[in-house]
Amino acid sequence: MRKQLISTYHRLLKSTPTTHHRYLFNHPLDKRLCGIIGARGTGKTTLMLQHVKERLDHTRALYFSADHIFFSQSTLFEYVQDQYEIEEIRHFFIDEIHKYPNWNQELKNIYDSFPGIQLTFSGSSSIDLMKGSHDLSRRALLYRMTGMSFREFLLFEKDINLPTYSFEQILSSHQKISAELSDIPGLRKLFREYLAYGYYPFYFEDKETFSQRMLSIIEKTIYEDIASFYKLKTENLPHLKRMLIFLATIKPGEVNTNNIAKALKIDNKTVTGYLEMLEGTGLIRRIGIDKKGGSLLRKPDKIFLNNTSLYNVIAKETGRDANIGTIRETFFLSMLHGANHSPLYTTSGDYTCNDIIFEIGGKNKGFKQISNLKTKAFLVKDDILQSDGKRSIPLYLWGFLY
Repeated sequence: MRKQLISTYHRLLKSTPTTHHRYLFNHPLDKRLCGIIGARGTGKTTLMLQHVKERLDHTRALYFSADHIFFSQSTLFEYVQDQYEIEEIRHFFIDEIHKYPNWNQELKNIYDSFPGIQLTFSGSSSIDLMKGSHDLSRRALLYRMTGMSFREFLLFEKDINLPTYSFEQILSSHQKISAELSDIPGLRKLFREYLAYGYYPFYFEDKETFSQRMLSIIEKTIYEDIASFYKLKTENLPHLKRMLIFLATIKPGEVNTNNIAKALKIDNKTVTGYLEMLEGTGLIRRIGIDKKGGSLLRKPDKIFLNNTSLYNVIAKETGRDANIGTIRETFFLSMLHGANHSPLYTTSGDYTCNDIIFEIGGKNKGFKQISNLKTKAFLVKDDILQSDGKRSIPLYLWGFLY
């Protein structure tokens, strides 16, 4: 069994592509303890293997998955100790750490017992080291892996390597930036393809089976990750899938825990718990309101699916069309979150972020709603390639934040 782990490592390392890299590849994994946390399918495994393949001595490093059957007979600590003392491995990369019982205690023990190693692990979005019972937060450098940006999609799909732009750069220079980017052949078509399929990097491995793999990710996230991590009973799991379908078919502003509970015939408390699970594992995204004034504190969160690819796949599966307004807003929010910004929805426009108001729509969207605001405000417009004014920003441009 030990030999199988080693042979799997070498086989995966050999087949790992190195032509293109996700944005986190530029961040160092050179601390003694690093964690890569993110939803299924976002590229955590590939990132770790690329790091080994391109930056380390393969004979001094080892990748393995904590959900391998071998660890039903042996502990992580015992395996690391053997590889450290016998094979002189000094760089350990452990995948699917959240599937290993008592993972945080064992990571702490390994960290404390082998000061000469570097330990990198990956796990579900639902793992939060800050809540860990063994104080790993002060030991670990934690990275959160999101799905692909539109900039990354252009790199992987067309080998077009473009820079990132900060939030401030997009606000101040969107006319100049969009004028330059508008020369990319087929840019509007590529953006539509991104909205449908581009959030998950495995799209480029086999485009024909993308939808099936997406549905598989939803199933595994619910029936494996949520079931084991949250210890949810099997008979309750179908509610989570039905909740996703329900959320995919109505506008975010029209949903709250009451109408979800009514639609699924479950109580509000259960709905709240399920929403936390779906958000923790990267399937939905909740957006709070800009909290100014006591009356606004009572407003419910807006609830979206996590990304536009999820909307597209679930819409196809249910025979419905995804709402274009919801798709536009989901893209905008997912790009801001991917760049570590925290947007809120507002009654003054659609969203506010860093004290700026944003109104999102199509190419004919007007300034009426934000024209009299004292706060700085912008239109974010789909179906345009170049900014058509100082306060009008093409939607796709937000895909260059990371």
